[in-house]
Amino acid sequence: MSRNPTLRQKTINQFIDCLEKNILTFPLPALITLADMFNVSRTTMRAVLAHLLSTGVLQQNGEQFCLQRKPTGQDKVNCIFEERFVQDQKFEHYFYHLINSHKLLPGDRFDEIQIAKDAKVSPIVVREFLLRFLHYGLINHYEKGKWELVIVGKDYAEKLYEFRSILEIFALRSFMAQTETHINWTKAKELLQKHKNLQQSIQTDFLLFSGLDRDFHQLILSSNNNPFFVQSFDLISVIFHFHYQWENSDLKQRNSVAVSEHIAVLSAMLQKDETKAIAALCKHLNTAKISMRESIDRSLKIKDR
Repeated sequence: MSRNPTLRQKTINQFIDCLEKNILTFPLPALITLADMFNVSRTTMRAVLAHLLSTGVLQQNGEQFCLQRKPTGQDKVNCIFEERFVQDQKFEHYFYHLINSHKLLPGDRFDEIQIAKDAKVSPIVVREFLLRFLHYGLINHYEKGKWELVIVGKDYAEKLYEFRSILEIFALRSFMAQTETHINWTKAKELLQKHKNLQQSIQTDFLLFSGLDRDFHQLILSSNNNPFFVQSFDLISVIFHFHYQWENSDLKQRNSVAVSEHIAVLSAMLQKDETKAIAALCKHLNTAKISMRESIDRSLKIKDR
């Protein structure tokens, strides 16, 4: 019996999640490997395996553990979890940090169990996060539990620009149709002031722009209250807001231009001039497309040297 029953119960449920998603292979790895995967002690892992044996989910043949039946939700135990949304946010922040700090580069391969351990979250949180990007061609699932960050070309920037333009222009029209008393107008005023403040200190604080960039586009997209828009925003965040595959030699100048373009969009929005706001947004999105295309081209040339 593990000394921490909450940890044991939590690990049982995480283990069952992994079984349901076919993340684990059989026969199971050695006890020390399993304990390392789930970032628990061998004592805790022994308790987890003993519980799953007692419920008939696993069977033991000598020193090997095999799957006897597929687990169901009823096999899970009641415990106090760290809220799932907390784990989701924790891993999202961790994953973006890896990209933004260039610790995870295009072409790099990584293991979902190891990255879950490093981020201190459930492996199922990692897998479900990565699956969201699989369909967009940003991540390749080349082997069970193994992933690769894909190297994209300039044509990808063109296709993403088309998709992003349709998405954000539609959302901006929805924003402009909101009532005068909607909270989003207050948020837009506050965001405009933050941009003006950053514009005054852009020479030293240009790295702060990524946060404002995310807030700006998220505000526009949130007005439509469409969950598919929010999911698509995850893709845009990885590429644009966290500089995926960007060569950053001109980052200060690029961020300075982007701040000015954001101010133009927000000012037109607050003036209730939809035509002007859409034109300013189109200009900004086109600038981002050109910057990304040129940056990818430079990064690929550097990589080929």
